Amino acid sequence: MNKNNRFAYYLSITIFLIELGHTISYAQTPANASTKQPNIIFILADDLGYGDLGCYGQQKIATPNLDKMAEEGMRFTQFYAGTAVCAPSRCALMTGMHTGHGSIRGNKGVKPEGQFPMSASSVTFVQLLQKQGYHTAAFGKWGMGYIGTDGDPNRKGFDLFYGYNCQTLAHNYYPDHLWKNENKINFEGNVNGNTDYSGDNIHQQALQFIDKQQIGQPFFAYLPYTLPHGDLTIPHDSVYNHYVALFGDKPLSPKEGKPKKEGNKPFEPYPHAAYAAMVSRLDKYVGEVLALLKTKQLEQNTLVLFSSDNGPHKEDGNDPEYFNSNGNLKGIKRDLYEGGIREPLIAYWKGTVKPKTININVAAMWDLFPTFLSLANINDIPKTDGVSILSTLLKPSMKIKHPYLYWELHESGGKQAIRMGDWKAVKLQVSVLQNSPIELYNLANDPAEQTNVAANYPAMVTQMEQLFIEAHKSDSNWPLLLSEGKESN
Repeated sequence: MNKNNRFAYYLSITIFLIELGHTISYAQTPANASTKQPNIIFILADDLGYGDLGCYGQQKIATPNLDKMAEEGMRFTQFYAGTAVCAPSRCALMTGMHTGHGSIRGNKGVKPEGQFPMSASSVTFVQLLQKQGYHTAAFGKWGMGYIGTDGDPNRKGFDLFYGYNCQTLAHNYYPDHLWKNENKINFEGNVNGNTDYSGDNIHQQALQFIDKQQIGQPFFAYLPYTLPHGDLTIPHDSVYNHYVALFGDKPLSPKEGKPKKEGNKPFEPYPHAAYAAMVSRLDKYVGEVLALLKTKQLEQNTLVLFSSDNGPHKEDGNDPEYFNSNGNLKGIKRDLYEGGIREPLIAYWKGTVKPKTININVAAMWDLFPTFLSLANINDIPKTDGVSILSTLLKPSMKIKHPYLYWELHESGGKQAIRMGDWKAVKLQVSVLQNSPIELYNLANDPAEQTNVAANYPAMVTQMEQLFIEAHKSDSNWPLLLSEGKESN
């Protein structure tokens, strides 16, 4: 973007923010608010890239509330998703196990709707919070087990679940039904029209839950919102129209837009505007959650975290290159390069998390399991792959260290990746090649993974090969390596 265009974008966005009026202001709350068992809210975006927020370098999309949240809290620069697609990334969050050990390692649908469930033996941190007296609820997209299976959210610690059980159906933002626990909530207006936008409906349910909470009764709210996942669908309101005018795109023809033949998913002629409006709408949701905490005088006893499940998607008209959604990192969703798995993580806890803090510690989704349990004063924490990041949340100078981080992906021929210190190793085609070569990168010198230096560091390659063997535990439900049987993708 040249200097004149950049100035035009900034000027337009500044005016837009004034009109939007969603900037957060924080008020003081009672000093006697209990911190023995703090409330926890974890907001999880769907397919949001590392570079999609203003506080992470985004220049075209307005995210004033998340930028303010980062300004008033802590912003991590080296936080990683569980893997590069939805269900296994979320399983890593819930169980504290990376994808070499977890009971869900890929996206696998089951009939009549839903995904391959978490095993009965998989214990979530939510179950342990529930036993500790926390009220627990989830609002959004589940994707880890159909109603009545061992992966049913009610069987994994949630008192209340509201939203999409099936991540495949979550592509439709005007669904004919959602789920409230085991009850199907039908939306008759969406059968022959588009009257109930699911993002707004789910968000309102989340606000109602938070509004019912009181000081002294701890709660955990998991908000896995579906925005900005495809299909790109958004109400054509003033925010959407702002982006249509701002970007100045010509409308796509129906052929270019590839409209859906099934269901009632509307064709989106301005996909750039749609994606930007979906991110801004998500930002608005975050602002309203934080504003409600202030109104309820719960700010000083509530940790709020915001992240995303994997890198930006290039589906249903989305264009991550246009927005630089991966923040100049290599790869997008379904890549184990940095752009597919490195994500925003913003932490806000008024009076506890130091404002204007940039945290460079390397951390991953499975670290939140021991972190949340430590916050709840649960001493008997099960062994996981995670390392608690509570110390660095409370004192940014505290360092946390992993022996290494590991990811695998059960799509596109099978992929594996390891980060150890500044070294990053990637293997491709592991489901179809017996001895897939290792790519090696030094992220300190090459964060965009442009130069494979494997030939220069044979000893490091050998060490990484041993770690790949150590990290992957065979599972008959999830064959990955060629020696385990060809993967069914």
